[in-house]
Amino acid sequence: MGDIAKDLTAGTIGGAAQLIVGHPFDTIKVKLQSQPAPLPGKLPKYAGAIDAVKQTLSAEGPRGLYKGMGAPLATVAAFNALLFTVRGQMEGLLRSEPGAPLTVNQQVVCGGVAGVAVSFLACPTELIKCRLQAQSALADSAASSGRVRYGGPMDVAKHVVRSEGGVRGLFKGMVPTLAREVPGNAAVFGVYEALKQYFAGGKDTSKLGSGSLIVAGGLAGATFWLLVYPTDVVKSVIQVDDYRNPKFSGSTDAFKKILAAEGIKGLYRGFGPAMARSVPANAVCFLAYEVTRSSLG
Repeated sequence: MGDIAKDLTAGTIGGAAQLIVGHPFDTIKVKLQSQPAPLPGKLPKYAGAIDAVKQTLSAEGPRGLYKGMGAPLATVAAFNALLFTVRGQMEGLLRSEPGAPLTVNQQVVCGGVAGVAVSFLACPTELIKCRLQAQSALADSAASSGRVRYGGPMDVAKHVVRSEGGVRGLFKGMVPTLAREVPGNAAVFGVYEALKQYFAGGKDTSKLGSGSLIVAGGLAGATFWLLVYPTDVVKSVIQVDDYRNPKFSGSTDAFKKILAAEGIKGLYRGFGPAMARSVPANAVCFLAYEVTRSSLG
């Protein structure tokens, strides 16, 4: 089995494990990010993450927490397969000799390049996912009047291609997606490698146990959101923005308007669930990847 096939297989299994653990947290994050600003004197739809969970469970049951999972489940395997494969190919290019361990800085470069590749897959997937997740958050608001109701992932894709500028419409939010994935993945793989080398007491990390890999993967995932969270908020609001009657003209405009209306706090809406998801989801993803990769030889 070649290196590409091993990375594809291990990345796919890691991605599926990550999604099953992390999707409910992600649903709550998007609901908090995309809820409309309350009218003067009114309370927001959700008081916070716990309230969003309670309201979702009472209105939709546990299935509500897994809303919009079809699109990412279909692509998260491909996303992680692409991420780990591009990173693996970059590792091969940067290695001085076969099997030689890479430095932390080299892993940062590998992660950044992999981030560029996966942005082209992440942007349309996230647009579909965010629209489905945000539907119930927008349902009772004035902002939802005249909005399209979607039946599922394919329905979102068809609607966007048909009435929002063709296939290009699926790439709405590409700039903030790149601004999230490139530095985010550079940091993830850099921190992951640095922690593995720290735990191993040197560059040879092949003997690390699952406990060390779980901690390294969890902390690496947390680094992603600490670094790029406001970019993700901007991406989400742009992707759920009404095409016919947009509130934002672009990423910079969205950033300025959120900052003006809600201050720094507005750029960290849903940060709690994002961090709560990131640690276990990435810990599971990296562990599943490493275990699968080593079992394939």
